[in-house]
Amino acid sequence: MQFTPIDLSTWPRREHFHYYRNQLPCGYSVTVQLDVTRFRAMLERKGLKFYPSFIWCVSHTILSHPAFRMGVDSEGQPGTYDRMHPNYTVFHEDDHTFSDLWTEHNESFPVFYQAFLSDVATYGTRHGMKARAGQPANFYCISCVPWLSFTGYASTVPGGQPNLFPVITYGKAAEHQGTWTMPFAVNISHAAADGWHTAQFLNDLQALLDRVDLEEVAR
Repeated sequence: MQFTPIDLSTWPRREHFHYYRNQLPCGYSVTVQLDVTRFRAMLERKGLKFYPSFIWCVSHTILSHPAFRMGVDSEGQPGTYDRMHPNYTVFHEDDHTFSDLWTEHNESFPVFYQAFLSDVATYGTRHGMKARAGQPANFYCISCVPWLSFTGYASTVPGGQPNLFPVITYGKAAEHQGTWTMPFAVNISHAAADGWHTAQFLNDLQALLDRVDLEEVAR
């Protein structure tokens, strides 16, 4: 893990960061409908699972967006991590609870995919909030609500600081006239990202889903 402090003397968002971190600490939520038509068809042809494949795409896109890799050091000064590892949820059918898991991101899709499957096989049946110990500091949250196709989603932190890292939730895909769309919500601190940053991230993620062939992603 590498954390690089931001040079506040040259950072264009230094006033925005301090304002939304200290004077008006707030976050925001954006929900869009991702087109997953081609992505779903590609996964079906190749026999790949949606959850780990989609999480890899999100993690890969985050690498190109420093605003989605932000954190603070021990003195509260902002910086960026070199990469972010997904912290995701697994659902327990027996008692209808969920647990958090994490898998180290790897830019080689086959490496990540196998690590994800291994982690779920090892820790996925453990109940409680944290099924796997050792969660790194450079993580982001992603979870699925597969029973619901929603049009808006927001998480709140009453009395606390909004998270600098993104909290992502996606829902049930729905088909209309041959097109599959899926709700995808981003919750993030305004100190980390403005609307422009989130829009760029979402546009890049959609572009990746439209073109990616995951069997060719290996480094």
